[in-house]
Amino acid sequence: MKRVCLIVSYDGTNYCGWQTQINGITVEEVINTKLKELLGEEISVIGASRTDSGVHAKANLAVFDTETRIPAEKISFVLNQRLPNDIRIQKSFKVKDDFHPRHCDSVKTYEYNILNRRFPDPLVRLYSYFYYMPLDIDKMREAAGYIVGEHDFASFCSSGSQATTTVREVYSLNIEKDNDMISIRIKGNGFLYNMVRIIVGTLIKVGLGVYPPSHVKEIIEARDRDAAGPKAPAVGLTMIGIEFKDEITDANTDEN
Repeated sequence: MKRVCLIVSYDGTNYCGWQTQINGITVEEVINTKLKELLGEEISVIGASRTDSGVHAKANLAVFDTETRIPAEKISFVLNQRLPNDIRIQKSFKVKDDFHPRHCDSVKTYEYNILNRRFPDPLVRLYSYFYYMPLDIDKMREAAGYIVGEHDFASFCSSGSQATTTVREVYSLNIEKDNDMISIRIKGNGFLYNMVRIIVGTLIKVGLGVYPPSHVKEIIEARDRDAAGPKAPAVGLTMIGIEFKDEITDANTDEN
């Protein structure tokens, strides 16, 4: 038995998120099915981040256990031949048997894109949120400063969360604008249910002038979901990747 790690990228448009559920097809479900066909085993991958319906990923991470003699680094090649075009394994490799992607210290990075212009652009409609009203980037950046750090982010968590604590640390929150595209990139040690999308929705309110930047501090202190702005749509959100504080690759290599 060995534990294999997959670096997974996907366009989340056609999926009901990462985690298997009864409401519709998910990325996890597709990967499990294709691994079962390939390896002839019952496979259940464990994902590092359970992205929501419609959210994309450049580098999510998942692990699974298998008895296969296929070298771990070759699994990405053969699995990609079976996966649909909107899911691709970027890398596969062997990890230690006790490695669990949700139980390790890590830094997760997400990016949210807002197309801020008068009319939509059909070429980016699947990967950005179109917003036609002008947004004040400087005010949004000022507000972002209140979010950085360790806080109780209960105000930025949707109901239904299974988290045992709502305290998280945001390491950085950068807002850049390139022509009409606003990119909001956030790094943290973990994110609550819908946390990034609620932060973005709140920053949009600041950019519109509905909230002054300093009001974000009051929202955090309220620890009340009703105090924050609306949840931004999933379409603009992409999981960029995960960095682990400890090395996750196994020094042992597969035998051919």
